[in-house]
Amino acid sequence: MEGPDPAAPVLRRLLEAAGYRLEDRRSGLLAVRAADRRVVFLVQGRRSPTEVEEELPSDMVHRSLVYDEDPGSIAREIASNRGIEILDACSLGPALGELLLPGPGPAVDDPRLSADRPLEAPAQILPEGELSLRPRLGRPDAEAMSGVDGLRYTLRFVPFFVAPYRVRVATPQGNPGLPSDHLVAVNALSGRVEVWEAADRELSTDALGPIEKLVPVITESMAATSAQEALRKRHTVSVDHTEQHGGAIIIERRRVAPGGSDLRIGTPVLVYVPYWYGEGSEGRIVLDAVTGARRLPGESELIDV
Repeated sequence: MEGPDPAAPVLRRLLEAAGYRLEDRRSGLLAVRAADRRVVFLVQGRRSPTEVEEELPSDMVHRSLVYDEDPGSIAREIASNRGIEILDACSLGPALGELLLPGPGPAVDDPRLSADRPLEAPAQILPEGELSLRPRLGRPDAEAMSGVDGLRYTLRFVPFFVAPYRVRVATPQGNPGLPSDHLVAVNALSGRVEVWEAADRELSTDALGPIEKLVPVITESMAATSAQEALRKRHTVSVDHTEQHGGAIIIERRRVAPGGSDLRIGTPVLVYVPYWYGEGSEGRIVLDAVTGARRLPGESELIDV
């Protein structure tokens, strides 16, 4: 017969004092602390972890279910497979320190760390107008770097969709980190995604003049989709999740991607990037005229003309 847990009012006060936001739900009490992405759910009765999991926010890293009695080995196995910690009257006491004390990391009162407040897209730092990157490698540099004689070199400009973005990456303990700003560049021919740092490339608003510009193949919306997928993968980090099983403490390492509110991409603009095309009877090579990186035809880098 189900009845109220006499320890629940005390635990409710402890969780609230520790910075959790409390909310009564159909299956029990939900306690969420956004600062370190931790959720604790005080389960009413003997509901299955599968049923209770529906009540848990999907972007929480540390998830704990508290039962007033041992829910049994089957429930524990189900929870373990889902990365959920189960606590009962016997194991709750030793685990309270971890549940109530904030994990190591930046000060949780920094407003930039609030996972409840979505990031805003960074301010547009790219000027208006037709943009290009200034080449750093001249024709003699390209010839020397290629190491192939007898090639005819042409400077061509490849279009990229470039946008500023802001990301908040979890710390190794699962806390939200400080936001950082970068540039994402999507090759408008191949869809290849790169991350640029503003200081590494020099933008020019000068008229491009009679140069050979390649025409974009993908659309701006296709580039935005590619950028979102690639950036979430790039900024996925390993996070340590601690669970207690009986008297043993088990540390599980998870891969955590930025949550839906932890990545914001600004408005893209079209930027033309210079490449040296070396072409001859023995084949062709392509060199990035800014970084010197070598691109080979067939490297899923659709830059044929």
